[in-house]
Amino acid sequence: MSKPALVLLDVAVWLGVHVTIGLCAHRWPLQSLLREKWVTRIRAWEDDGRVWQRVARVRSWKRRLPEAGAAFAGGFDKSSIGGRSVQALERYAAETRRAELSHWVVMAAAPFFALWNPWYAAVAMLVYGVAVNVPCIISQRYNRARILRLLRRRAAASPPASPASPASE
Repeated sequence: MSKPALVLLDVAVWLGVHVTIGLCAHRWPLQSLLREKWVTRIRAWEDDGRVWQRVARVRSWKRRLPEAGAAFAGGFDKSSIGGRSVQALERYAAETRRAELSHWVVMAAAPFFALWNPWYAAVAMLVYGVAVNVPCIISQRYNRARILRLLRRRAAASPPASPASPASE
C-alpha cells in the first residue's frame, strides 16, 4: 500500500474509532456512571485533582480541548456544570466518567494500527493515541475531583436528616 493510501486509511480508522466509541459511550446508561469504577476512581496521590494543576497546568489549557459530549442527540455538554444542585453536580461527575472511559477505550485502539502499518507508523499512531486522549483524561479527572470535593463539603455541611417523629398513639 502506498504511503498516502496508508495515511488515509489511518485517518479513516481513527475517525471511525472516535465516532464509534463516542456513540457507544453516549448510549451507556447514566445509572452505570453514577459511581466510581476502578479506572475512574480518583486516587489519593491525585490530591483531589490538584496534582494535575501542579504537574500539567491543566487550568491553562483545558478550555481549548474539544467538547463533544453533546455531539449526539441528548448528549451532555461538559463546558458548563449546568447548575449548583447536588443532582447537577452528580450528573456532571457522571458525565466526566463517561468521557474519561471513552478516551481510555479510544486510546486502547492504538496498538491495533501495528497490524497494517510499518513499525515507525505504528509508533506514530501510538503517540497520536496518547497525545490526543491523555489531555482529555487529565481534564476529566481534574474536573471530577473538584466536583467530588465540592459534593463532600456540601455533605459535611448539611445537617443529618432528622428521623421521622413517632406517630401519635
